[in-house]
Amino acid sequence: MTSEPDPARAPDERPRPRTPPQIRVAGVVVALQGLVGIVFGIVLLVRGLGTGDGIRYVLGETGYFVLIGAALVVVGIGLLRGKRWSRSPAIVAELLLIPVVYSLLGPSRQIVWGIIVGVVVIATFLLLISERSRLWALDLHDRSTR
Repeated sequence: MTSEPDPARAPDERPRPRTPPQIRVAGVVVALQGLVGIVFGIVLLVRGLGTGDGIRYVLGETGYFVLIGAALVVVGIGLLRGKRWSRSPAIVAELLLIPVVYSLLGPSRQIVWGIIVGVVVIATFLLLISERSRLWALDLHDRSTR
């Protein structure tokens, strides 16, 4: 190992810290949540076309789920690639899924699904707000290792 500077990097450019594993795991989960949203939207479209309801309602609801799902896939990929901008939208998405968990547990009485979804949402949220994830997002990693 040599201590020579990297010629591809500018002299004043700091090395980027590695993306914490918490962020990568959260990225996978958020991307999967987005894919679930897209699939759910497509299922709504297929089921809605067979009913007598107006097509515009079906298309609107489908468009909503597909758009939100696609956005979550992009955010998840951003987390996987170590893009700091993607942490905040992922946190907001997890917070917005808490009422879904409540709905599954309460009014829908789907206790098993509510517990499963709740564990996934809360675990992902905790991964995103962990101390190491916060330091990474704020670019406050240990500078003494350079």
